[in-house]
Amino acid sequence: MAGDRSDSGRGEGEREAHGDAEIAAAAAALRAGDLVILPTETVYGLGADAANPVAVARIYEAKGRPRFNPLISHVADLAAAERLAVFDDRARKLAAAFWPGPLTLVLPIRADTPVCDLARAGLETVALRAPAHPVAQALLQAFGGPVVAPSANRSGRPSPTTYADAVDETGVSAAAALDGGPCRVGLESTVVALLDQPRLLRPGAVTRAQIEAVIGPLAEAQDDAKRSPGRLARHYSPEAPVRLDVRTPEPGEAYLAFGPTAVTGNVLNLSPTADPREAAANLFAYLRAADRTRPTAIAVAPIPQDGLGEAIHDRLKRAAGYVG
Repeated sequence: MAGDRSDSGRGEGEREAHGDAEIAAAAAALRAGDLVILPTETVYGLGADAANPVAVARIYEAKGRPRFNPLISHVADLAAAERLAVFDDRARKLAAAFWPGPLTLVLPIRADTPVCDLARAGLETVALRAPAHPVAQALLQAFGGPVVAPSANRSGRPSPTTYADAVDETGVSAAAALDGGPCRVGLESTVVALLDQPRLLRPGAVTRAQIEAVIGPLAEAQDDAKRSPGRLARHYSPEAPVRLDVRTPEPGEAYLAFGPTAVTGNVLNLSPTADPREAAANLFAYLRAADRTRPTAIAVAPIPQDGLGEAIHDRLKRAAGYVG
């Protein structure tokens, strides 16, 4: 299955609404070493010039992010990516199938890569993605270089999938912010390492089955999991504790349902029709909304773990602090 490029048409009005001047101002902010909030099809990102270590340090400061956690460098297309990393046939096949889109590739760096050590967490690899959102694409084209853009939340908090949540989380640290509407995917990108045997470092919107249909079997992440963003044990966490696979919530708990439910009260349904794509798009926004009600805990209904459900369950386990 090819990558979903529908954003490039759907969002044309979004890009035009900003106008060349606003995109140019955001690109100028990046060149000046400032931070910019930008939309992607996955989540909102807090962007900086990937070649500028001082700017990258500002991201870590704004997010409170551990410095050993590498950042994804966003590029406009494959040609831009090949100036940063060494691509083999497998990487080119995946880029052809899923870029622009929610797939990140971890690859060996080129000797002259401009992506700074701090952005790579000192590794000899770099994580690369070409986002599908038209506003992100317009900014990358105007800037002309790689942009690191981790989710625009404080570290450990649910990722923002709306402009308002992004600005609320890290807007004080950004010199510019671009509103691209609600994020269509609502879940961070799949991360695949292509260093020897292909490994799935982080599940996401591009599923294991889709990737394996292009390049064959994927191995599980082992020690190389540190090469991927979002691999901390407790991540995407609201203030309230999170309980998983709950069919009947306790009094005082908020409940994230999935599919038809008879539960009433403080309930948000990730997808009344049990559609994993709808659930992924709603996940972080609903975690935030549930947390704002100050519940004793956030209980989450059972969600199948096949296909996109694998990625949803991964994020929920991290929100609950279950994954090492």
